[in-house]
Amino acid sequence: MFKDFIDATTKGDIVTALGTTTGQVVTFLLAALLLLFILVLSGKNKTQNIKIKELTYTSIAIAIATVLSMIKVLQLPQGGAITLCSMLFIVLVGYWYGVKQGMLAGLVYGLLQIALGGYIVHPVQILLDYPLAFAALGLSGLFSKTEGGLIKGLMIGAFGRFLCHFISGIVFFASYAPKDWDPMIYSAAYNISYIGVEVFLTAIIISIPALDVAMKTIKRTALNEG
Repeated sequence: MFKDFIDATTKGDIVTALGTTTGQVVTFLLAALLLLFILVLSGKNKTQNIKIKELTYTSIAIAIATVLSMIKVLQLPQGGAITLCSMLFIVLVGYWYGVKQGMLAGLVYGLLQIALGGYIVHPVQILLDYPLAFAALGLSGLFSKTEGGLIKGLMIGAFGRFLCHFISGIVFFASYAPKDWDPMIYSAAYNISYIGVEVFLTAIIISIPALDVAMKTIKRTALNEG
């Protein structure tokens, strides 16, 4: 399996390399290194205990998101699926700790999605549909200190993810568009069909008063505010 990885890498065939067992292991290791990088970036002025707490909460959120990503309400043929609120837990990291840490958490999550069997057709498509798309969910940190910040963060994060998939769809999946469909319209419709539905369902769930209170309580605990 190592030889297959080396051969594919030597030929510049990143798609094949990532599909090997060795490629998956390398991707997992890279994700682990990024988690350690998150710890370093947690802040020089914070105590070691607080930094470790932030890494712990971030790691748990990524793990939950990964598990929930496997619970698919609907799987689309060229990648993308409506899952059980998996995006929410990456959005939460940005909501708790800001854009930088939220985007790094999304990068880690995106790498894990590749390792667990991503839909891959081109190296640039890999970047757009996985690390960059899920890193965009960390933009939720822009609203971390505002009223209704979680809902707003979910919307802006999901929109950022949509843009990455939208561009990927136009460039790499235009051939799948039905006859007489413009690739831009096809890509928009395809990606809204699952991202939009999941955002809608997630927004309804977190708007339930009891869950809203729970989310605020969790944020206070994550920030060591109480």
